Amino acid sequence: MSRVLFLVIFLFSSSFIYGQSATELEILKGFNHKESVVYKTVDGVRLNMDIFYPDSTKMQEKNPWMIHVHGGGWAGGNKFVILKPPFLSTLHTLVDSGVVCVSIEYRKARGSSNAYDAVVDAKDATRFLIKNADKFKLDKNKYGIWGGSAGGHLSLVTALGADSDFQGDSQLSDISTRYKCVVSYFPFTSCLNPDLRPGSIFEDETLFVRLLGAPLNEKPELARLLSPAELLKGNSSPILLIHGDKDKTLPIKNSLYMLKVAKEKNADVQLLTIKNAGHSFKGSNISPSMKDLNDYSAKYILSHLKD
Repeated sequence: MSRVLFLVIFLFSSSFIYGQSATELEILKGFNHKESVVYKTVDGVRLNMDIFYPDSTKMQEKNPWMIHVHGGGWAGGNKFVILKPPFLSTLHTLVDSGVVCVSIEYRKARGSSNAYDAVVDAKDATRFLIKNADKFKLDKNKYGIWGGSAGGHLSLVTALGADSDFQGDSQLSDISTRYKCVVSYFPFTSCLNPDLRPGSIFEDETLFVRLLGAPLNEKPELARLLSPAELLKGNSSPILLIHGDKDKTLPIKNSLYMLKVAKEKNADVQLLTIKNAGHSFKGSNISPSMKDLNDYSAKYILSHLKD
């Protein structure tokens, strides 16, 4: 057993050699059981996921799990964003509560790739884990997805978008997905609603070229596929939105619009507003506090995965 654990830790640790800060490396020491796994290869590029396991005393034959999709403006960021304050305490609580957590790499919106490819990758990561559920001791039915900013948007689209619209690896195409819950922090919620753009990073619409791979007016169908509010249905997965009321990157009107659409469609969407908080919950005297919002998020996830 010790040799197996050593191998797992070595494989995981090797994935952190490039670009890891001393703080992140120190944080990682607090997680005892970790593994890095390649879930697909696209154009010769290997995409991997890092898996955080609960202690062996809390592991069962089939464990609930959460996929984390990092932010970074669709073109940046990395899978270690999960170690930052908006997510870290929630990660600890979930793992301590017997939930396996997975943070994934995906194709960035650069060159010939756009946000659609990122959603395909997130879908494929989920399909891969379902296909290999026995190997990783995962429950094939009890899983959810979460992320912040661009990752919050991608998490929403991944959960709300039809599998048939986001096909990727042919070896995984026969596997369907159904997320038990979604937690989306300060997300972008619609390419189609122009009222969300003023005062945001989408105000002059140039960012749509990154998101869609072309100007908005040239990709209307893709814009619809990447619009969470327009994908929402009455029977969609339950969603928790968490948004700061002082966010000037992706203003809270994104989440308020999603909530409005949810009420019209009778969908299960909740919004936790963080007062005095900007993007990534930055600010002084935010309320609820970072710890409290992390606890709220963890409690929401556990209520859907541990029933």
